[in-house]
Amino acid sequence: MARSISRNSPKVLKIKMIRLKRIKRIFGSSNALFFLIALVMAPSCELNLNADSEVYIRFNQLGFNTNDYKSAVILSKGELAGKSFSVISAIKKEEVYTGVVPKNLGQFGNFAFTYDLDFSSLKIKGEYYIQLGRKKSSTFKIGENVYSGLADSLLKFFTVQRCGYTNPYLHKICHIADATSIIDGKKIIQSKYDVTGGWHDAGDYVKFLNTTAFSTYMLIFSYEFDPVKFGFDHDKNGVPDLLDEAKIGLDWMLRCAYSDTKFITQVQDLRDHDVGWRMPEDDKLGFDRPAFLGMGKNLIGIYSATMALASRIWKDKIHDIEFSKKCLSAAEKYFSVRKKVADIDTSGTGHYRDEKYFGKLSLAAIELYQATSNKSYLDEAAILADSAKSDYWWSWGNINSLADYKLAKIFPKYSLYIKNNLDDFNKRKNNNLFNKGTELSWGTNVTLLGISLQNILYKRLTGDASYDSLSVLQRDFILGRNQWGVSFISNAGKNHSKNFHHQIGYIKGNLPGGFAAGPAKKEFVQKSKINFEKQDEYFLFQTDEDYYRDDRMDYITNEPTITGNATAIFVFGNLAFAN
Repeated sequence: MARSISRNSPKVLKIKMIRLKRIKRIFGSSNALFFLIALVMAPSCELNLNADSEVYIRFNQLGFNTNDYKSAVILSKGELAGKSFSVISAIKKEEVYTGVVPKNLGQFGNFAFTYDLDFSSLKIKGEYYIQLGRKKSSTFKIGENVYSGLADSLLKFFTVQRCGYTNPYLHKICHIADATSIIDGKKIIQSKYDVTGGWHDAGDYVKFLNTTAFSTYMLIFSYEFDPVKFGFDHDKNGVPDLLDEAKIGLDWMLRCAYSDTKFITQVQDLRDHDVGWRMPEDDKLGFDRPAFLGMGKNLIGIYSATMALASRIWKDKIHDIEFSKKCLSAAEKYFSVRKKVADIDTSGTGHYRDEKYFGKLSLAAIELYQATSNKSYLDEAAILADSAKSDYWWSWGNINSLADYKLAKIFPKYSLYIKNNLDDFNKRKNNNLFNKGTELSWGTNVTLLGISLQNILYKRLTGDASYDSLSVLQRDFILGRNQWGVSFISNAGKNHSKNFHHQIGYIKGNLPGGFAAGPAKKEFVQKSKINFEKQDEYFLFQTDEDYYRDDRMDYITNEPTITGNATAIFVFGNLAFAN
């Protein structure tokens, strides 16, 4: 715990006496008294003595691509403006950059002084640390392969999430009886239905069609967006690993096609949260897992979009014509009943409910156009996108920018909807110390990376790099440029999230690719009345507006999800080997 120490407190006086003994040995007793008086009377000496423990340097712990905007935030209880800081080679121990701490940006939580250091002009590849007085940061890298392998790690999380007979990682085959009954509104159908497979949604063992479809789409879209960066095939089976994993989602989605106007939208109810922490193969409810039926334009949108995209990729890249036809048939079948169903599906236990459907249905229409060349799909996609407009957000339920991106490749005006989002995020980033482009909510980290994602889309469409610094700052927040100094991705950086709200990860003591949901407002977390397992190691850095706990019981700020990883894979995969 860091705290202020009085200049003449017993602790400080003890330090001075130790120093006096050393001085006596060097200068003799007569001169030692003079030096002791100087130590007691000179406040600047004591400021420097204690300042190091009261100064915290926050930055992206992995590092920066060569041409990135590069910055660090300083939290301090003492004035530092005007002091010099250096960036030093970790190998040669030589200064490669020297700057001056700028003016104080004002108080943040328990810290009266805050500063933003900019060292963007440093473009020499290497490993470095920041030094401010006697305070040294941990090391970081500058180069072209800083993020190499991060997308692979994030993808590994999906193998942990696998359910059923899907060759899961870190656990055995599980939930082989999904589903044991069907819930259709208020009616319970005592009949089994095969929806084994797919992925557990998060740290629990519930499965959702909405998030599975979104995550599957993002895996396939990532490959389509850059087949080189996302073409890694570590198991050497001739199929890119992203597409191997996406097939897990596609197979489950096809099983969820219950009838012409009904999907299986969710497997298992909230009892899953009440039976204690266990491995999925030891689930007490393993043979008592109902499935819910539902349908809405929102689900048709993300379902048909994913199937239509898959039909093209499996035809052109995998050369599996039979599976391609199956996916396209499912996409067209469900899109054709869009006018006969409710706007928004309301089945299940109330999780992952969309507010609007226009963006998802637009995405389905443009994907169907690309799969069939039927212009009526293109016309409808444009109408729906104009109804959706900019959504000023990113999450599993706010993906208008994906449809806008696809449409903008045909009609450039649709890139303006993405630009509107980026302009809004850019303004918001200037209103807070750590330059977050959005207000905090449940799943903040996904939205922040969604800002980076939208910049990648917009830059691909227009070549406009105006929002690169915005994008970098969101990425840097995720990797340590935040008040806690935490990288929210497991094993990425020196200080990273470890105690995820994830049963398998906790029991096995390992969660590859874990990506925490991220901070929320303190009031929101407190209302949930979480029974935290341990003391808050970050209490000094908490504020009412920004609150995070690295505690396995915290399902709000510290739970990983398949949708979070799907977004992160796209962002960090695109950053790999960038200049």
